[in-house]
Amino acid sequence: MAFSPKTRKILVVFLITGWSLTLIYYFTQSKPLKHSQQTKQLFSDNRLLMGTFWQVSSADKQAAEIVFSEASRIEQLLSKYIQTSEVFQLNRLGKLKVSPETFYIIKQSLEFYSQTFGAFDITVAPLIDLWGFTNQKYHIPSDKEIESVLNLVGNDKIILHEKDNVVEFKIPGMKIDLGAIAKGYALDCAVKKLKEHKIDNCLINAGGQIYALGDNFGQSWRIAIRGIKYKVEGTLRLKNKSASTSGNYEQFFFKGQKRYCHILNPKTGYPVDSSIASATVVCDTGLEADALSTAILVLGKDRKNALIRKFPKAKFYIQEENPHEKQ
Repeated sequence: MAFSPKTRKILVVFLITGWSLTLIYYFTQSKPLKHSQQTKQLFSDNRLLMGTFWQVSSADKQAAEIVFSEASRIEQLLSKYIQTSEVFQLNRLGKLKVSPETFYIIKQSLEFYSQTFGAFDITVAPLIDLWGFTNQKYHIPSDKEIESVLNLVGNDKIILHEKDNVVEFKIPGMKIDLGAIAKGYALDCAVKKLKEHKIDNCLINAGGQIYALGDNFGQSWRIAIRGIKYKVEGTLRLKNKSASTSGNYEQFFFKGQKRYCHILNPKTGYPVDSSIASATVVCDTGLEADALSTAILVLGKDRKNALIRKFPKAKFYIQEENPHEKQ
């Protein structure tokens, strides 16, 4: 999960700049810089936040600290692992008056649940616990165990009291996990703060999710999409857009010859097995890109087109799994 020691969405999209990995460096140097560009400098820094590495590049030295501060603030608010967070307390109590921000992100999650045909579901936390992805103590549950836990799953079991920002679970034992949307929201918050500080040039890489603010000295930010076995599957040019990649090949465990990935289907209670290896989604906001990249993996190859039609402004880049490479 995004807030766990092992991130739910790992670094599957790389920034293409001169200080990146050797493979990515090749793309940078394939197009020589003009003399006027060579004197310009990007300041970069990275930090471990929300269970993954955040990497920030900007012509403004202040950008990184502004981004890291916002990401840390959102983590303290929404992480299910931090005991003082509102999400932790809500999971413990089952009913809680929360801040407007937490109420907003939960409300948005419920809307995505409806828009993605139930594929995006923040109440999968008990299933994540059951399979051992929360603490990396992996376990294949019985059908009976899954059936029992599925009674706790479903965003329709969350009651929102708009008047006083109270969130309530209908069934005792329910929990939420915002790992598939909180990082996107944190990116949006960071970008808002950057704009407040008059910074209009920044690329943020949050462990598999990008936000490209403005441009890179007159050119769109250029990123590479990483596929299976660390292959670069393609490149994107982004300006004032967010790109999020979710994949089934990073956090998983084996039992015998079968691989079980960390993305769970809230309808079946089992890890997704949809023949989609990864999906990159480009949207105007990090919030939307984050949610949709998870939802399309859950929906799978057969139902992906319904989601794509529902979000015509988003761009989807889907890598289907090679059955000869599947283990």
